[in-house]
Amino acid sequence: MNKTTIMGEIDEILVTYCEDCFLKKQLSKEKGKTGAHRFCIKICTIGEQLRFLGQEMNKVKK
Repeated sequence: MNKTTIMGEIDEILVTYCEDCFLKKQLSKEKGKTGAHRFCIKICTIGEQLRFLGQEMNKVKK
């Protein structure tokens, strides 16, 4: 995979799952933006996919 393809996948995931995420909105109200971000990165399965794609981007050479 190349970086352009990976970025496209990341954008698609963010728009499809994260943009209107109820949990993210609720956690932002309860725990603030940082608390919601922490949940998204560490616990959410979508965050897990995003982390994987980020790691793949780091592996791809320019």
